[in-house]
Amino acid sequence: MIFVKELLVIDNQPLPDAVFKAYDIRGTVPEQLNPDFARLLGLALAERARAEGIAALVVGYDGRLSSPDLAAALREGLQQGGINTIDIGMVPTPLVYFATHVRKTGSGVAITGSHNPPNYNGFKMMMGGKTLHGADIQALKHTMNRLDRNARQATHGKGTTIDLIDTYVDRICSDVKLARPMKIAIDCGNGVGGVLARQLFTKLGCEVDELFCEVDGTFPNHHPDPADPHNLQDLIRHVKETDCEIGLAFDGDADRLGVVTKSGEIIWPDRQLILYALDILQRDPGSTIIFDVKCSRHVARSIKRAGGKPLMWQTGHSMIKAKLAETGAPLAGEMSGHIFFKERWYGFDDGLYTGTRLLEILSRHDDPSVLLEALPQDISTPELKLEMQEGEPHALIARLQKEGDFPNATSINTIDGVRAEYTDGFGLARASNTTPVVVLRFEGETPEALERIKLEFRQALTALVPEIALPF
Repeated sequence: MIFVKELLVIDNQPLPDAVFKAYDIRGTVPEQLNPDFARLLGLALAERARAEGIAALVVGYDGRLSSPDLAAALREGLQQGGINTIDIGMVPTPLVYFATHVRKTGSGVAITGSHNPPNYNGFKMMMGGKTLHGADIQALKHTMNRLDRNARQATHGKGTTIDLIDTYVDRICSDVKLARPMKIAIDCGNGVGGVLARQLFTKLGCEVDELFCEVDGTFPNHHPDPADPHNLQDLIRHVKETDCEIGLAFDGDADRLGVVTKSGEIIWPDRQLILYALDILQRDPGSTIIFDVKCSRHVARSIKRAGGKPLMWQTGHSMIKAKLAETGAPLAGEMSGHIFFKERWYGFDDGLYTGTRLLEILSRHDDPSVLLEALPQDISTPELKLEMQEGEPHALIARLQKEGDFPNATSINTIDGVRAEYTDGFGLARASNTTPVVVLRFEGETPEALERIKLEFRQALTALVPEIALPF
């Protein structure tokens, strides 16, 4: 087979350290990730699965051009390692998570580059009901480096293929109910959400206008990342110019949701989270709601006012999922757009399911845009990124945590970087776990408050590194 010849290359070269990220494996194709790498990863995952008594893994993949070959090689490695595979084909990442629940494996791999450029791809992995991250991913790297590439298990795993799209759609629509029919626009950005978005929202009771729902791994229209306002302009224009009530946008693997109103306002995920929290707290009073350090301070305030218990946690879908499982919270969310419903769902991030829960709430109102635009907000910056060399961001943030001076802050939270709270806003500096950047975000009640908080962070950072070129 072609893999035998290509394996000679990977045998003579170390694995690229840079692809082993905090939350997943991600890199460029074919320089860093290729079928050889995928097959070797399958062998390493098979070794771990055998050690944990797991017999089968689900494998699904997104619409990128490289994904089918990577998926085939991964399945080959798993089967050669003695593990059965359940191939669910080209599906959004949430369907891989869904499949691990309905097939009761608790284990699976989604091959996806998420919202990265077309020449990227990656692997999001679950084992025994746990999302692999941090030390788990480093352990996989060590296993891959020491494996005998040509070893075979005495028992060869078997492969089966199933289609779960109808099951997924039926499961959602049996539970989520709209109070009235709605007309919506959806923009899949040519990502894999397009394989079922129309089917799901039509069955839910919506009339659907589709934008860029044909799966195309070259992403010819715009980048599939609703966190960037530029990628929402087509959807905003369509909602404004038609009789659609609301617009929903999905990222490349459909685990994140973007929302735009009739007037063209973008409802960022932390404001969405307030709406979901208020809805759930009516049925589950006093429960804990989890949010990450990048979210607006209005999230905690709104949860408290509604009788809930706000819990700020580290950024990262793996970290949030682990905290959700630990606390038993019914809901968690990140500023990035990952929303995790445990109430009535399974606790994994799913942009498509989140869209249905949003519409369930909005359908009770005559004008959804009025409800959404009334959600509290201050003046805030987008995520600002200070680019540095590999290893430098974490070192700088460690110094800022120990030596940083924020004289006007009412409190400092160091659970993930430095978040300084003020009477009229907050500032945040944290090291990204996926790229060598420091992420900064600021929020203030007034333009003056925002500028004052930014100035305090500027002074704290330049005191440590005088020559630093800050992006604000």
